Amino acid sequence: MAEKKSAPTPEALVRELSSFPLLGAMFGRRARRFGLGMKIPDGPLAYESPKEPVALSETERMLLVICGAGINGWNTGMEHTSAGEADTGCNYPVRLLGRTYPSGAGIYASELIFTDDDGTYLTQLRDLDPQDILGGRRPDDLAALFDAVKRHCVKLAPGRVTVPAEPPHTSAHNLWNANKPGTTLFVPVIDLTQQMMDLMAVYLGMGFTPFDPQNGRVCGDLDRFMQAGLIDGAKRFSIFEFDQYCLATGAMELALVCHNIVLAMQAMGLGGWMYTGINPPSLMGAFAARGIPGLGFRFATDARWAVPNPVGIDKYFEGLCPPYCADMRGAVRKFADLKFGTNGAFDPERPGPYRENARVKSRIERYTAEFIELMGEVAQYIYDTFGRFPASVPSFYMRAYAQAQHCEMEFYDRFFDGDFYLDTHVRHMATWHGEK
Repeated sequence: MAEKKSAPTPEALVRELSSFPLLGAMFGRRARRFGLGMKIPDGPLAYESPKEPVALSETERMLLVICGAGINGWNTGMEHTSAGEADTGCNYPVRLLGRTYPSGAGIYASELIFTDDDGTYLTQLRDLDPQDILGGRRPDDLAALFDAVKRHCVKLAPGRVTVPAEPPHTSAHNLWNANKPGTTLFVPVIDLTQQMMDLMAVYLGMGFTPFDPQNGRVCGDLDRFMQAGLIDGAKRFSIFEFDQYCLATGAMELALVCHNIVLAMQAMGLGGWMYTGINPPSLMGAFAARGIPGLGFRFATDARWAVPNPVGIDKYFEGLCPPYCADMRGAVRKFADLKFGTNGAFDPERPGPYRENARVKSRIERYTAEFIELMGEVAQYIYDTFGRFPASVPSFYMRAYAQAQHCEMEFYDRFFDGDFYLDTHVRHMATWHGEK
């Protein structure tokens, strides 16, 4: 057993991170898939680690959560748009919360799940204000943020959530190393019902008319809205192309969360990598009836779909769709309240980034009753016609994962010619675990 020295303090660990250069993280980034306790069973790189797995400490785990999906203050919203009523502020953002990663139109509909042998947790950060986490502290005062972030995580399961190490649940090239003992798996998830709702509002606000090419018609009874001048029937967009736009913006957001985590791993001297080799429906819980409970998402089913559709996690992460809303018109009203209702993002009484907060927020363009009715008509048409919202992509989406583990440097020394780990990896056990 390695000899212990005095345990490192959080302040010392933060200094260690703060001194690591950004270019060092970017150019030192590698997929270091082989961790302590792992085994490659055969082939030219066959190797079995002689060491036991070493789990990430709570400090290591929470630092990666904070770096990956943390709160860093306010964002500036969207400063201007030429669409809508003149001389009003842009109403596109859903949240004015600043994060360590960007989000299309300031929607920030994602949360982060992380799982290891200590348990499985879901962040509840997206609807907070900076003071709820930062409390007047500097955003880089990481050591002081641990308890605040932990208070806004819920425990979904007492241990590691796993899926079978076999296709189709796990890809063949990840059977030996994905979500193994000693690793921590970070799983960003995005609510595409909110993503779709906001992007749809943006396009409707620019006068575009949603069109269903599968059935050759506009999405709902829209004549009265065209006659009122809210939308232009000659300016059409395909809801299926729009689904792909929605999915792409969400997928990019999740990938950036993972990339933040991977860059932080370089500074910390942790092994691991970013990958996609776990089947999302399996991990979310689509096969719970077969004894694979996954993360406990609720799923809707329909004979027209190849796979069930995840719609949320009861109480903690619920979509803007049935069964969490009576219908899609109710979902639209709930969405509008996120922006303009009591304690909504643009409620003048709620804190915000502006020096003249109440004045600026009060001049943000509000959805009119007619516009909310238009959104409800379109959203209800999509749900009634396709049984889901959005029409052709999952209501909740995950695909990219970041996995952190302690690097088995002997594997890289044996098989690779070059520097395949950093000095932070060499010093990691001494720096972070107090081992000589």
